Amino acid sequence: MCLLDGVEEWDEQRIVCISQSHLDPNNPLRTQQGLSSIHGVEYGAQAMAVHGGLLARDSGQRLPFGYLAALRQVEFEVDWLHEIKGPLRVEATRLIGQGGQFIYQIMVLGRDRLLLTARATVMTRTSESQSE
Repeated sequence: MCLLDGVEEWDEQRIVCISQSHLDPNNPLRTQQGLSSIHGVEYGAQAMAVHGGLLARDSGQRLPFGYLAALRQVEFEVDWLHEIKGPLRVEATRLIGQGGQFIYQIMVLGRDRLLLTARATVMTRTSESQSE
């Protein structure tokens, strides 16, 4: 499942992605009621993964398998994402990246209006544990 449409900009610390999939009635996260703002966390997690992939590619490595280990300071400014007209801007800023642990600050905006923020921790597995 890919919710993002593209990358607007990125550098070693930050990525900005764009998406209009929140408006798609066939969005795989959408329920009969619509697309809840909690799903904005998945948009942010996907931006984090794209950022990690771009960094790994530039250093000639592969992105290791990782999982979302924690969410903190999650704040919602809206209830529903499908009600936001126009594209979503999904920003992920890496705060810490060492020893297989990455902490990002994520923000989802619509028309320059803050929709949600969260701090997300991703843990990666070493190549030894990936083969188990």
